[in-house]
Amino acid sequence: MRHAALFCAFFATSFAFAAPVKHTAGPRIEITVTPAAAGSAPLTGRVLVAISKAATGEPRNLIDESYESQQVFGMDVTGAAPGTPIVLDDASAYGYPIRHLADLPAGEYTVQAVFNRYEEFHLANGKAVLLPPDKGEGQHWNTKLGNPMSKPVKLTFAKDAALTITADTTIPEPPTPAPDTKYIRHVRIRSELLSKFWGREMFVSAIVLLPEGFDSHPDAHYPTVVYQDHFHPNFSAIGWRETPPPADLQGREASRAKWQYAFYQAWTNGTLPHVLIVEPQHANPYYDDSYAVNSASIGPYGDAITQELIPAVEKQFRGIGQGWARATYGGSTGGWEALASQVFYPEFYNGTWSFCPDPVSFHAYQGADLYTDTNAYTRSGPFETIDIPSDRRGDSHITAQMAQVNHYELALGSHGRSGEQYDIWQAVFSPQGADGYPTPIYDKDTGAIDKEVVKYWRDHYDLDAILMRDWTTLGPKLEGKLHIAVGDSDTYYLNNAVYLLEADLKGTRNPHSDATFDFGPRKPHCYTGALPEWDESQGADMNQRVLPLMTRHMLETAPKDADTKSWVY
Repeated sequence: MRHAALFCAFFATSFAFAAPVKHTAGPRIEITVTPAAAGSAPLTGRVLVAISKAATGEPRNLIDESYESQQVFGMDVTGAAPGTPIVLDDASAYGYPIRHLADLPAGEYTVQAVFNRYEEFHLANGKAVLLPPDKGEGQHWNTKLGNPMSKPVKLTFAKDAALTITADTTIPEPPTPAPDTKYIRHVRIRSELLSKFWGREMFVSAIVLLPEGFDSHPDAHYPTVVYQDHFHPNFSAIGWRETPPPADLQGREASRAKWQYAFYQAWTNGTLPHVLIVEPQHANPYYDDSYAVNSASIGPYGDAITQELIPAVEKQFRGIGQGWARATYGGSTGGWEALASQVFYPEFYNGTWSFCPDPVSFHAYQGADLYTDTNAYTRSGPFETIDIPSDRRGDSHITAQMAQVNHYELALGSHGRSGEQYDIWQAVFSPQGADGYPTPIYDKDTGAIDKEVVKYWRDHYDLDAILMRDWTTLGPKLEGKLHIAVGDSDTYYLNNAVYLLEADLKGTRNPHSDATFDFGPRKPHCYTGALPEWDESQGADMNQRVLPLMTRHMLETAPKDADTKSWVY
């Protein structure tokens, strides 16, 4: 999860231009992006002004979906000349949590502007779209390499006055990926499939963890275990630490370092099976992750991963390269991907361990039911209308409503370009609209649901609905392969969809599904199963627990002539 689609009607027709115009009385913010920060090329993208009451921290890093967020206003811009003021006023800016600039209380704030630059993509179908390309940061507007920004400054806001901001610097480079080591390698390939779809050179990559003894057993070939997750510059599959934790570490840092080092020890001392762990990286112009499926607006990432990336990794690092010798796992976004990959490529993988997956049934789209609700933000009775929740704590304390999170995303970007959670679900699951952008599943401002788009979602990406529809052919291919865990107090209500999936799979016949389910009592996001006694975090023992289960199933189901010995040493 990383919490986002159509913006309101007055934004829908065109971008706002930055040429000087006359303004009626009222507050406004004037942002000048200097040529030193922007270069000479015209500015096209979204200008974002973050406004903070906090005593510390840069405002650009203090905007989130929760009720504790600081303030942001956003506006689309096209073709603005560097050095010319860009003007946000009450009619042009979309704000969050406060919707209108005129409603911002007068007072002193720390203010910072960022310009999220877009580029034109000429798609293979002839459509052209303006999107923010990933720059190696994992699709975050506030950390994207080269985005112009201003330094945080203290400014006093008055109801009918103008704030003036100068963006004269740029966001520095993202963290540098760690170099290759004995165990960790990096692979990056050009994707023919994605390059054709996007109309420009597109790449997919992977971080690979090599097994102990890889160099000393040159004749060994290994099973492939695909760890699904968000973009990470460095290996992240439950962490990796090759040195003991320092004695002065405290709290969560100490706990995390302890289980990271425990994984390294288990990996290198013969406790764990010898496999390749592959962590695909597929950030794209909409999000830090493609959801590992083929999509009308994102492109054929499912095929790019299974037909191009994984085979390339297996060829380079002596993977067995057969379906019986592959498994996949992950949590949250990775949990959905792990399950979807097994469902959409049932013979490419021989087992999925899906933890706290994103909505596997759109009857439980976090708090909303896309099939029965008419509005994604509210439910109405004969005399009362209530807000639909989106996020909660483990104690069920609600931290965000559906409308709140989606308006947060709408402030960050129109046409699903926020780079956040609901927008990427829309970008992946929706048909492509006539304008080349994903067709909205609901009106981003009001929440009114488009039932025709819901039908498309159901037929193409509702994993529960697809399994029920195609069980006659899918069921035999998925026996022994489905394993799902989620906390029954999941932070994003994801347990509700998993309960629906469990009930439907229990009713299957010919074959009767043998899928396993684990609901963690009172566990929030992201529960992965039983926890070790010495760790309070979620899933610290995930690798140590699931890797032996994966390889045991592989050996039990391997073909007669399969290589079941070269990698067992």
